[in-house]
Amino acid sequence: MPKTSKKPSAKTKSRSKISSPTQAKPKVAAKLAHKSDEPTIAKPTTRIAAIVYDGMLILALLFLVGTALTVIGTLATMQTGTESNQAQTLPVWYQNAVMTPSFILTLVGFYGLFWRRGGQTLGMQTWRLKTVNDTGHLLSWGQAFKRILAASIMPLIFGLIGSLIGGSRAVMLTSAFLGLMFNYAFCLFNRRGLAVQDMISNTITLKMPRTENEGLWRVLRNRKDSE
Repeated sequence: MPKTSKKPSAKTKSRSKISSPTQAKPKVAAKLAHKSDEPTIAKPTTRIAAIVYDGMLILALLFLVGTALTVIGTLATMQTGTESNQAQTLPVWYQNAVMTPSFILTLVGFYGLFWRRGGQTLGMQTWRLKTVNDTGHLLSWGQAFKRILAASIMPLIFGLIGSLIGGSRAVMLTSAFLGLMFNYAFCLFNRRGLAVQDMISNTITLKMPRTENEGLWRVLRNRKDSE
């Protein structure tokens, strides 16, 4: 008698098409792992947290610069006395022409050095943030300066409005702080999650994955070893 081959039933076909849960889990895990390895645009809360970290360093730097300039200005522009009633304040021209530009250069130097070398300040390293230009490369000094100016626009506008409304220095500083917060609150309304300074300066701050995050000191050490 001729042998007849059995045709697979519909149930057998359906079972062969359906993969078991143990086979599906590795595929899903691989997709999630691949997704976590990609940089994403940093969220405003993470950026503000990095600013708080960097703010403590910046305040210390400004304090040192201000103390040094105060001593120099006192010796160069005023006669020193020995009694409290002989105390004087630094001339206005010295405060505006020397101290204020020095504070601005300190800020530019702080951010420019870190952004130029590794794309990260010390606070940004803690939260795995990295600032790059629109091509994905580290910022030049010109791009870093442009980004700092872009980040200062809204605080200056808010501070000016506060000084016109309130007139006091406290109101002006509070308004300037609100302008700084507006830069990052803008991320919530932008489709891509960009801040004001990101859009104006054509730069972007990314949240780096753990495996891709490389701190400034490691970058400098690798460059030194390569030389």
